[in-house]
Amino acid sequence: MGKLAGIIKIEGTLDGLTFYKSQDGYMVRTKGGVSKKRIMTDPAFARTRENLSEFALNAKSGKLIRDATGVILNRAKDPKLSSRMLQLMNTIKNFDAVSARGKRNVAAGIASEEGKQLLKGFDFNIKAPLASVLQASFTVATDTGTIAITDFIPLEQLSTPNSATHVSFRSAFINLDFATGLFDKSYSPISNVLLDQNLITVTLTPEQVPAGSGIQLYLLLIEFYQDVNGIQYPLRSGNYNALNLVEIF
Repeated sequence: MGKLAGIIKIEGTLDGLTFYKSQDGYMVRTKGGVSKKRIMTDPAFARTRENLSEFALNAKSGKLIRDATGVILNRAKDPKLSSRMLQLMNTIKNFDAVSARGKRNVAAGIASEEGKQLLKGFDFNIKAPLASVLQASFTVATDTGTIAITDFIPLEQLSTPNSATHVSFRSAFINLDFATGLFDKSYSPISNVLLDQNLITVTLTPEQVPAGSGIQLYLLLIEFYQDVNGIQYPLRSGNYNALNLVEIF
């Protein structure tokens, strides 16, 4: 696969080459290859079928996390979130020490401490990693899902857009079972504060502890707003909004 250079940008197939537009620009690749029927039946492609099976399981697990995250995901995500998460799920499934090739899965991999540590700290918006947006320590109470940022000075401990006047914080507590595909979630009320030099404490407590079994995910969302005549408008670019999986238990 190559990147198409030149003034003329085309899409379609020509002389065995397929031209298409991607997020990285206009690309070109060769057309053809082994038929799907052969891949699915020929013993020579047994390893390929195993890889395809695990790929499908990984994609399903990544989608499950995004679905479980719910409405806050729309506030802070980047265009390549799905592919980044798929790559991470593929790595986590490698810690499945019990399943046969072709059946290794995230549910078993995430049960290991190594699998959990890989997922912990995941940024849903790679343009605004939490570590670069928030320069303040915080605590996570795993029993209630409460996230607390104490001794916090917004204007000093946040990387803010020039036009921002306010910032909002919100947390999510998710109970997710990769094996069954079931999840439950709970959000905290939004904490909206002025970007100034005052010392404050931000406490985010989800409305309830989510039901179900599985693993617990704790997320922190940071959004920036601009006040115009008493009305706060979200900054449309979203490049500074952060959503991070701060803890997993």
